[in-house]
Amino acid sequence: MSLKITKVTARIGARVSGVDISRPLAEEEVAGIREALNIHKALVFDDVRLDDAGQQAFARHLGDLTTAHPTVGAVEGAPNVLPVDSERGRANHWHTDVTFVLNPPQASTLRSITVPPYGGETLIANAVAAYRDLPEPLRRLADTLWAEHTNDYDYAVPEEDVDEERAAQRAQFTSIKYRTAHPVVRVHPLTGERGLFIGGFAQRIVGLSTGESRKILDLLQAYVVRPENVLRWRWSEHQLVLFDNRATQHYAIDNYDGLPRRLHRVTVAGDVPVGLEGKESYAIEGDASHYTPVVAAA
Repeated sequence: MSLKITKVTARIGARVSGVDISRPLAEEEVAGIREALNIHKALVFDDVRLDDAGQQAFARHLGDLTTAHPTVGAVEGAPNVLPVDSERGRANHWHTDVTFVLNPPQASTLRSITVPPYGGETLIANAVAAYRDLPEPLRRLADTLWAEHTNDYDYAVPEEDVDEERAAQRAQFTSIKYRTAHPVVRVHPLTGERGLFIGGFAQRIVGLSTGESRKILDLLQAYVVRPENVLRWRWSEHQLVLFDNRATQHYAIDNYDGLPRRLHRVTVAGDVPVGLEGKESYAIEGDASHYTPVVAAA
């Protein structure tokens, strides 16, 4: 096997070469990619010649696919592909994909379609490294906490910026309301590593007020987004980025002056998160069975 892994930063990210992901992969190639993902959390594949069908075929090597999104429409004719299009809104906040459902995706793939001539980078943060960075007293506190994640929250957008189009996008995003309680510290089912499982959809610590929750979540989030834990990826044409959605957060930087930017996202169905005591996440509101099957850890 000629698979080659080259680190991009010390704590997160690696380039993968020596494999053609446009064709069916051998078992040892899939195992090598999975091992690299477990170690590096985010993998970059250059010069990939994939269409939507090819991106889905590659993602299926890691498991069953979700549909595009619980509430947002898919690419026409491709129900598993979400257009991440600057014309449909911008995800310029730190988050882990779809954590407001019971079993968020285990992994996400993003493929470049239209790249602006400058800006438009994606930041990806290593939430496992963030947990390791916590001082022992904070780590002990985080180990005991659970957080409610929801798609229905205050985006803090100034009223003057909420036009009819933006209001319609928000209404679609919250057309089914979800609330799910997840452990703040999630145990990775493959590596056994502990990571901070929070991000933008985590809005309240179970048992605490909104104000108290915000202070604690902001404190923990500051460790996730430390520069040492973050990969800042500048997109080029014909690239695919694969990241472990169980161990990372990401942020799309809105720094390209409104120029066209489009990626296609395909996500791999995940397992129900588990905390340190073996307790699983639990749904409070919203049924996502149309979006994702609940799968065994893989």
